Amino acid sequence: MRLYLTPGPGVKGWSHHEIPRHFIQSTSLTVLAAATLPRAFAESGRKITVALAGCAHIHTPAYINLLKSREDVAVKWVWDPDAARAAKAASQLNAKVAGAVTDIWNDPEVQAGVVLSETNRHLDLVQAGAKAGKHLFVEKPLGLTAKDSQQMADAITAAGVLFTTGYFMRTDPKHRFIKEQIAQGHLGKVTRVRGSCCHSGALDGWFDGEWRWMADPKQAGVGAFGDLGTHKLDILMWLLGDVEEVTADIKVVIGRYPGCDESGEGLLRFGNGATGTLAAGWVAVDDPVPLLVSGTEGHATIFNGELYFKSKHVAEANGKDPWKQLPPEIPPPLHQFLNAVGGQPDQPLVPVREAAARVQVMEAMYTAARERKWVKPA
Repeated sequence: MRLYLTPGPGVKGWSHHEIPRHFIQSTSLTVLAAATLPRAFAESGRKITVALAGCAHIHTPAYINLLKSREDVAVKWVWDPDAARAAKAASQLNAKVAGAVTDIWNDPEVQAGVVLSETNRHLDLVQAGAKAGKHLFVEKPLGLTAKDSQQMADAITAAGVLFTTGYFMRTDPKHRFIKEQIAQGHLGKVTRVRGSCCHSGALDGWFDGEWRWMADPKQAGVGAFGDLGTHKLDILMWLLGDVEEVTADIKVVIGRYPGCDESGEGLLRFGNGATGTLAAGWVAVDDPVPLLVSGTEGHATIFNGELYFKSKHVAEANGKDPWKQLPPEIPPPLHQFLNAVGGQPDQPLVPVREAAARVQVMEAMYTAARERKWVKPA
């Protein structure tokens, strides 16, 4: 077993939309990010030049703070179809407002685009950005549908540009530890997993104002189940691989946002034989057990921010006391992306085909819920 002498604090009880803000404010991660800046840029004073292609996403304020924290990054342009929204973000970043998104893609100084638009704009923005040879950070989910997600994956692959998306849960030391234990066989044959990602967004009216589009499936592609569920679906597939078949129950609970689901539970059959459940929604007062992984020789459970681990192969892993021997923290996805654009190798970016596969599986769960049957991801 690999032991870690400097345990990371992990992610303890933050809600879905609080986590990126914590990443920006965390002293340890700010220091870590600074320590991993590409040496050539740090020594020469050159800047990584980026642009915001849309700034509609609820995480935009946190991303703006992150970008401002990077001395090696200059945001040259901000574009958004809402001129006031673009001007607000541009003023915070000391950037110019782009009259058209082509101003970004046609500018040879711009190395990368950070796409924070409504999901229904992703396809056009990503295809144009890839064609222009720009590296792309795209907020999740990648696309409105499985089809347009695949088209974006094709465009990014063909262009050979860097890509990642906002699956920040991969940076959690507890998730990374569980992935390692599965790979080492310390859980035996994994038979079942349970993932949950829930908060009180609908109960508390998070999407009543500026972020209202996120509760409109015509713009977001999904409702609450897809918005939050994509994060934990990514973790389940990251741990266990491809999903062969799914079914789900997705529903409205309080009806705060007409036409938008607020809660759901999915059932997944993985290619390796494991069975998974996925819960997600905006109508939970708490989410105390976000992950459980059970195998023939051990199990791992995250409960109230602590990891509990038991394994026949690890004597001290009794499953009763919080497990503290975790890998160190790593920077969140946008920091990883900027490091990679700046030339730092071996950043753990999310492959674009994996991002597209999550949309494919999520789309199948919505289809299964409507048709009340098992569905194979297309």
